[in-house]
Parts: sequence; C-alpha cells; structure tokens
Amino acid sequence: MSGEPGPVPKVEANAVPAAPPPMPGWKVPLYIAASVMFFLTQGLGLNLAFANLTQIQGTIAATTTESAWLSAAYMAPNVSLAIALVKIRLQYGVRNFAEVSILGFIVASMLNLFVSDLHSAIVVRFLSGIAGAPLSTLGFLYMLEAFEPAKKMTVGVSLAMTNTLLAAPITRLVSPSLLDYGEWRGLYTLEMALALLVMPIIYLLPLTPPPRVKVIVLGDIFSYLLVAIGFGCLAVVLSVGRLYWWLEVPWLGIVLAIGIASLTAAVVVDLRRSTPLIDVRWLLRPEMLHLTGILLVFRLIAAEQTSVVVTFYQNAVGLLYDQLSMLYWIILVFSVIGGLICAVLMTYGLSWQIQFVALALMGVGSLIDSQVTNLTRPEQMYLSQAMVAAGAALFLPPSMSVGFKAALSKGPAYLVTFFVIFTFTQSVGGLIGSAFYGTLIIIREKFHSAVLTERVLLTDPHVAERVSQLSSSYGKVIGDSAILKGEGLALLGAQVSREANMLAYGDAFLVAAVIAFVSLAGLSLHVFFRFVKTRLAEDRPQAMASNP
Repeated sequence: MSGEPGPVPKVEANAVPAAPPPMPGWKVPLYIAASVMFFLTQGLGLNLAFANLTQIQGTIAATTTESAWLSAAYMAPNVSLAIALVKIRLQYGVRNFAEVSILGFIVASMLNLFVSDLHSAIVVRFLSGIAGAPLSTLGFLYMLEAFEPAKKMTVGVSLAMTNTLLAAPITRLVSPSLLDYGEWRGLYTLEMALALLVMPIIYLLPLTPPPRVKVIVLGDIFSYLLVAIGFGCLAVVLSVGRLYWWLEVPWLGIVLAIGIASLTAAVVVDLRRSTPLIDVRWLLRPEMLHLTGILLVFRLIAAEQTSVVVTFYQNAVGLLYDQLSMLYWIILVFSVIGGLICAVLMTYGLSWQIQFVALALMGVGSLIDSQVTNLTRPEQMYLSQAMVAAGAALFLPPSMSVGFKAALSKGPAYLVTFFVIFTFTQSVGGLIGSAFYGTLIIIREKFHSAVLTERVLLTDPHVAERVSQLSSSYGKVIGDSAILKGEGLALLGAQVSREANMLAYGDAFLVAAVIAFVSLAGLSLHVFFRFVKTRLAEDRPQAMASNP
C-alpha cells in the first residue's frame, strides 16, 4: 500500500458522553491540536517505512520483494485491533488505556533505532503495528472531546476523518530530509520524538472518563483471535501477492485459505453466542451491506491518489520526493480544505449531496489523469490531484457519521460490529485498492507491450530509420554494423516498454474514473428511488383519507 491515506480511527462505545461538562473556549484548539498530533504520530509510523522502501532496502540488506514484508508485518496485527480496542478501553478506562498505548508506542519507536537487518526490521514493524493502533483511537476521542454533543457527529467526525488523510502527504514531504539525516534511523527518530511529545498530552489534557463496564468475556477473546488471524492473513496476501504474483507460489493460497477459514469460524462461533463479539445478523442487514459497499468503493477510488500516482512518478517517470514536494503540498492543502468544507456542510444536515460532489470531483480528477504520457510532470497533475484530494476529504465523513449513529442507536455492543465494517473497508480495503491497481498496471503493461512490439518490424522504413537514429550515438565506439543495429533495437525496445508502461498507468487512472462515475450513477438512482418511496408513503394516507 503506497501511502495509504492514513490510519483507521478506532472508536469505542462511550465516545459521545451523555452529558459532558462544557469545555472552556480556550481549550478547544488545544484538544483539536492534540488530536492532530495523535493521528500524525500513528500515521507517520504507518507510512514512513512503506513510502521509502526503495531508499532503505539497502540499509537492511533486502530486495524489493523482501522489503514488502515490512508493510505486511505492520498491517497484519493492525487491521483487526480496532475490534478489540472498543471493549478494552470501555472495561479498563481511558487513562489506563492511554498510558499503556503511549508507553507501548514509545518502546516500539525506540526499537526501530536498533534495526540492523531485514529480520529484525520485520519483528519491530510487527510490534509497531500493535503499539500504533491505539493512537488513532485517542486522536478520534480528542477530536470528539473538543465539541459539544450536537457537533460531535458532524464537525467532530469530519475533522477526525480529515486527520486520517494528512499523514501520507506529510510523510513524503519530510522523508528526503530524514533520509539524509540517517536513513532508517533518521525516519524513526522523528517517530520517537513525536511519541515523546504526545505522551504528556494524556496528563495535561484529560479525556472525559466513561464509567467502566465489564464487557470482555472469554468467548470474546476466542472470537477476536479468529478475526485477527483472518484479517492478518488477508493483509499479508494483499501486501505481497502482487510481488510474488498471485498464482506462482503455493503458500499464498495456503495463507488465503487459512484467513478465509478463520473468518468463517469466527462467524459460526458468534452466530451461536448469546452475546457475540460481532453481530453477524446485523452486519448482513441491507443497510449495513450498502454502507460496506460505499466505503469499499471509496477506498478503490482513493487508491488512485495514494497508490497509483505515487508509483507513477517513482517507477515510471523516475522522480524523487523532493521533486514532487509541490504536488504533495497541494494534496495536503486541498485535503484540509475539503475536510473543513465538509464539516460546514454537515452542520446543515447534508449527506448524499456531499458525496455526490465528492464522487464528481474524484471522477473528473481521475479522468484528467488518464491522459498521462512520458512527458507528464507534476505540474500537469496539480489540478486533478487537488480535485481528488478534496473529493476524498468530502466523501468519508458522511458515511462514517451515518454508520456511527446507526451503531449507537442499537447500543454500545454494536459499535464493535460497526468497526468490523470500517476496519475491513478502510485498512483491508486500502490494501485491496493497492493490490488491484498494481496488478492491473502489470497486466495492462504486458498487453500494451505485446501490441506495440508487433508493430516494430525492421521491414518498416520508419522503424529502420528510428533504429538507425538511436544507434548513431554508438557509431564512434562500435564498428560492427550488426552489433550497432542490436544496440539500436535495444534502445527502441526500452522506449516501447516505457510507452507501454505509460499506457498501463493511463488505464489505471481511467478505471478509477469509471468506478467513480458508476458510483455516482448508483448514488443518483439510490436517491431517486428513496425520494419516490418517501413520496408514495406520504401520499398513501392522503389517498385513504379522501376515499373512506
């Protein structure tokens, strides 16, 4: 996952207190700033290694394929911890929860400084995935704490979701300086410094403590282990499957089978429990399946920016992060602008209207990007990526708010089930998006390369002239005409491969645009049928009254 958009927020049952005391106005900016710090600390820990795999793999003596295990090791435990954290915080209290979380993250950050090879890096990344997960919970809680109850599900949720989008562009803005400072250790010196900075926050800015309730039973532990194994196996397969290639190595199928079997077992176990960890029946209700589809589609579209654009400039064009700094500044600024606009619009009760605009922005931005060529530079993507960034910031908060309200209306126990949906669609969905586009680019590159190569015939005078032009640069050092022609053909083959790669990236951008526009059409139909259904329900009593 390249630059995944940010950590998935882990929220718990009493995130919205029934009657919180009024907060002094001067404290509100402090709690908002604390929320930003928690999200950045966790988000940078997630993105720093993955965004710089090419630069640091020499430090840990790893190949490109082997270094992908750093991402898999981090995500394997991280994707499922939201489910456990819901109940852990409720039973053991916010102060204990926060203290253990911060101390664990500091220890994991310090261990990164002692990494010397691939194996130690994988172990430390696994521990970092565990230790970093609670920080986004705290970031979400601090953002909600800053607002009165009426604004928690509108302004609070919108700003918290915006925070999840900040870490990816910031990672790429600060990475060049950190790598110059000390490669791997330079990256994680910053992470440790941020962890030490946020540690005093839990003492200086306390959260409203909810009442402790004993909610964890032995059956929950067994169910969670099954879910953790299942999600962890999916994370591993999606992280490294494209590099090993899906059907080439048997162990990928074995890991995937274990993951599916574990999730199936978790469903069977919870269906038979009177107080399940995950309410599968509620999870399979039409409105919950609809929400799951919406969130998963969002991740597929947003991966255009978090995955495809990054790999396009790194792998296809060959630009470094310091050459892309303005592009990432634009992404960062428009993510914030989109989040602020969404917060304002949600206070007026707008929901599907915001998502309509968001899908239109992301679709048009992706369609513009589909015209890439080997001459495309960051300047040509400023407008399109600004549109995608703003659209991503606009889209997620309304869905998050609707799902959160639906879970709260059913009772605190249903929040665990809601975060199964949210974790799967955002963490696992982000990996699905990265794997999907990465695989699509490889397949389409092979297709375009085959089509273009078929037309490269030396009997074509234009091809022969091009080969002669390319080989002329070697004419002074190579006297053999056959060898000289071979060099010209090799250079022409490299140009064909580069053009095929560009066409493949254009196809990936186009697919993202198609998904956005199809989703936009689906949203329009959904709103239309809901409007018709409401009108029919309103007209029926009037018709019965007029025809007694």
